[in-house]
Parts: sequence; C-alpha cells; structure tokens
Amino acid sequence: MTKPLSQMQRGERGTVTRIDATGPLHRRLIEMGLTVGTEVAVMGFAPLGDPMKLSLQGYRLGLRKEEAQLIVVEQAENGR
Repeated sequence: MTKPLSQMQRGERGTVTRIDATGPLHRRLIEMGLTVGTEVAVMGFAPLGDPMKLSLQGYRLGLRKEEAQLIVVEQAENGR
C-alpha cells in the first residue's frame, strides 16, 4: 500500500517509491537522502505535530509535513 509520508504514524516504516517535488525542493530532498528505494522510519513528531522526526540511512531528519506530503512511500508489511 502506498501513501504520502506525511500520513504515516509514529513507529511505521516504509520505502520511498516516488518524490513528487520539483526544482530546488526535489534536489534538496535527494541531497538529504530521500531517494527512491530508501527505507524511512517515523520516529515521532514535534509537540504541535510538525515537523516529523524520521530515521533513514543511519541518521535522523526533521521534515515538515508540507514536504513529506510530496514523498510517496510503500508501507512495510506490518507497518513496523
């Protein structure tokens, strides 16, 4: 099942299948390691729900939900 990264909950994992951003934002997301095939885990959220706290490629990343909406992931089988 695919869905935007922004819709994933704490503890869920998925693999990036598509990035719908364009221009400088697309390049910036790729430079941060968000490339097709990358496994991403949602570690949590800031107190007001934005940004998201992610774990990928051995490091942690804070990403605004506005940006996460543009990243499509295939959710892991059991979500964890």
